[in-house]
Amino acid sequence: MLAKEQSSVESFIDSPESLKKIYKRVLFVVCLSQIFGGAGLAAGVTVGALLAQQMLGTDAYAGIPTALITLGSAGAAITVGRISQRYGRRTGLATGFIVGGIGAIGVIIAAMINSVILLFPSLLIYGSGTATNLQARYAGTDLANKKQRATAISITMVMTTFGAVAGPNLVEIMGKFALHIGVPSLAGPFILSATAFILAGIVLFIMLRPDPLDIAKKIAVYKQEKENGNKADTVNIVRNKSGLMVGATVMVLTQIVMVAIMTMTPVHMKHHGHGLSEVGIVIGFHVGSMYLPSLVTGLLVDKIGRTAMSIASGITLLFAGLLAALAPSDSMVLLVVALSLLGLGWNFGLISGTAQIVDSTEPSTRAKIQGTLDVFIALAGASGGVLSGMVVANASYAALSLSGGLLSLLLLPIVIWSRRGRYNRVSEKI
Repeated sequence: MLAKEQSSVESFIDSPESLKKIYKRVLFVVCLSQIFGGAGLAAGVTVGALLAQQMLGTDAYAGIPTALITLGSAGAAITVGRISQRYGRRTGLATGFIVGGIGAIGVIIAAMINSVILLFPSLLIYGSGTATNLQARYAGTDLANKKQRATAISITMVMTTFGAVAGPNLVEIMGKFALHIGVPSLAGPFILSATAFILAGIVLFIMLRPDPLDIAKKIAVYKQEKENGNKADTVNIVRNKSGLMVGATVMVLTQIVMVAIMTMTPVHMKHHGHGLSEVGIVIGFHVGSMYLPSLVTGLLVDKIGRTAMSIASGITLLFAGLLAALAPSDSMVLLVVALSLLGLGWNFGLISGTAQIVDSTEPSTRAKIQGTLDVFIALAGASGGVLSGMVVANASYAALSLSGGLLSLLLLPIVIWSRRGRYNRVSEKI
């Protein structure tokens, strides 16, 4: 059995075409699941804050749903990562999506019986779908070489766009459907989320065969046995630690800024006379900008580098914050532009940061480390969600947006300093 397995691994290394074929199949399956997963994200992003505002009767706690979703995402990220490391991407990702769907069902029931006690834990569980949707981007990179990794990430994120953009624009339709079947209108989008997350999990469980992480681990072990170089290993360890730090920092800062401004935009719009359909349009453009530019972003990250695109992320988020702060509250056009820039800046940061994380991990520990780092990203989002409601309640939406834009500037010195420090430490080790 061991000889047969080793022969199979050798065939992948000796025949790049065989490995390429499996790589393409994995990307196809992950992309298919991402279409459903993207649709599942819509409810929490678009109406989560409005549902809490309606049930709690105050704006001060409107950021709690986003915080709970992202906290749930934090717990799910590490769990999905550990399950994936032990049992493969197929089992880990399928489990995460299905659990997220169950959480969405809980939110629907909570809205029907007007129970905040049920709403909060259901939102935590719903966060599992959000975490899994993000972790699925790693599955496409397991069999990709270094020059393909950012592009592989971007392909899966582009496919998320189809569901992610459609979801917010179906808010009004799902609200009417919910009322028709006796469910509160704001719970309607969660009906879509429950269906979409569960379908994503089923697609992965049935179709993600062979498991890409299992193949990647076997290939890595085989190569390690064939090529032993202590000096190279030392250099790689130094680079890996630095890459993990930079990648995580980029993703954490971009997540805080994006979540904080995005969370309070629907509430801000509602206070200034905008309806649900208009909120859906703005959030639709925002979510589309988070995912649709991904294919180009991935190519840029692979061509001009991770550092350059991380810096571009900080600058784009700065402009987004400034425009959101200065835009007249009745200007749909400027709000659309501001939220689109917000999504684009997040996109630059997520793909460049993720590529650095993949570059800096080995298959034997990759899923576990990736899951752990996604915890920090989720906690960053939770912090942004909680603080956003408090800042707006005690100051203004403009103050929140301006603060977020200025915070994004921290990316520039951190990325530049880390890049210089990395090369200095590698030189010393060599």
